[in-house]
Amino acid sequence: MRTPWLTAAVVAAVVLSGCTAPVALSDSDERVQVVTTTGILADLVRNVGGDRVLVDSIVPDDADAHGYEPTLRDVRNVVYADVAFSNYLLLEAQSVIKALDANLGEGVPNISLAEGATKYAAEIIPLVEDASLDTIWLGMRVRGTGRQYGANRSSDVLLSATEVSGPGDLVAYLTESFGDPEFYVNSADGFDPAGGYRDDTAVLPPDAHTHMSWAFTEPGVYRLTMEARLAVAHGSKPVELGRQTFTFAVGVDPHSVGGTVLGAGHADIAVDVDQRRLYLYADPHGGGEAHQETYDPATTVIEVPGKALKQIPSGRGYRFLGRPGDKVYQLPQAVLGRHVHGEIDPHLWQDVGNAQSYVELIRDTLIGVDPAGAAGYRRGADAYLAELTALDAYVAATIAAIPPANRYLVTTHDAFGYLAHAYGIPVAGFVTPNPATEPSLADRVKLTETIRNLRVRAVFLEPNLRARSSTLVEVAKEQGVRVCSIYGDTFDGTVETYVQMMRFNADSLKECLS
Repeated sequence: MRTPWLTAAVVAAVVLSGCTAPVALSDSDERVQVVTTTGILADLVRNVGGDRVLVDSIVPDDADAHGYEPTLRDVRNVVYADVAFSNYLLLEAQSVIKALDANLGEGVPNISLAEGATKYAAEIIPLVEDASLDTIWLGMRVRGTGRQYGANRSSDVLLSATEVSGPGDLVAYLTESFGDPEFYVNSADGFDPAGGYRDDTAVLPPDAHTHMSWAFTEPGVYRLTMEARLAVAHGSKPVELGRQTFTFAVGVDPHSVGGTVLGAGHADIAVDVDQRRLYLYADPHGGGEAHQETYDPATTVIEVPGKALKQIPSGRGYRFLGRPGDKVYQLPQAVLGRHVHGEIDPHLWQDVGNAQSYVELIRDTLIGVDPAGAAGYRRGADAYLAELTALDAYVAATIAAIPPANRYLVTTHDAFGYLAHAYGIPVAGFVTPNPATEPSLADRVKLTETIRNLRVRAVFLEPNLRARSSTLVEVAKEQGVRVCSIYGDTFDGTVETYVQMMRFNADSLKECLS
């Protein structure tokens, strides 16, 4: 369709990667070359475009869109694309978005479907998280867009720890999907201003936040100083956003430190890009992000109570905390793996009506790129929209057949808010905070009590998480509770299309909960 452009770096990389997988997109194919971020979006495009389009997705089936790292093959596909579709609303990993935005040719449509579909009557809902933790759930957050500085979705906000005082070491780390830790702050090896505090820096896109674990090796009062900068583009001079010190009372009476005590709910160390300041953004009484308020770090204490004292796991990846069996004070990460997201739940397609809005936006975008194929795109979209209307009715009727007393969903991934909202099956909660690591005895007891108290008939795991959740499977078996499958973000060998996925989910819910 067009002559591609390649940066010198990409040319060199492609030349050096002669053994990589074949590239799907090229400049020698007369079809419209389409790149999507996920397989679900690719399936929607194929149903609209038919034989006039060649589609490939960056994130392969059975991979995690939240943490996928693009390959040279992915970059080359982006270079040859005539149009690109992402979901966005911070669904995809920032590395995926950067690969897309940095390598598309000039003038190539780059469509964020979740945002654009609102013009086609898609309904968006807030992302509500409730891990039912008995300590505060502390993350890091970026508020605002930074548009006045020229920032966009490929810009970076850097939150750097510059100093820690206290009786022991402070480590903020993320447990990735297979249990490997990634550090955001580690006071044990000091702080290096010469390197821009690179080893103690969290990097987030604008208007996003992430979860992490916070570990303290000794009881006492800790003070963590952080500064924030905005990197609008690679190589640009960072915009300074402020500096602030945050206080933690670890295993001691927080009221003795003075000030407002935050000891429960969801809280974030937040930087406001538009106001250029850092503060605490917290909801100490529960209720989710919609109820979070601003707290001044100078007059606020974050409580890490005695019940947060945990044994260090035996895995080699946790040696940075000390010897296995030793105890540290820890605020848990609460959700599985790398999980950067915004205020809006990005999993719109779990409501079939929203998928129809995606289809309409895809149709109009393809017509804009290839006007000669307009009639074919309209026919393809009309036929697929009719199929999705029937699918929507099927999902609604199937879930409605579940007895109301049984009709709730317990899962490990917050990908099903739209399913709950559209079809009347509330998400009752998360059965385990972090299936990537082996739960403690206390975690196992809590999981057992949760299943008993909710009287659940089944819990649901995405197939790609099943192998990492052995304790959940064991406890479910002990309690006579089924472990059933449900699909959220990805396909596999069993489910290969969006229609198959939604029918499978509805059937699985009915079979396991009825």
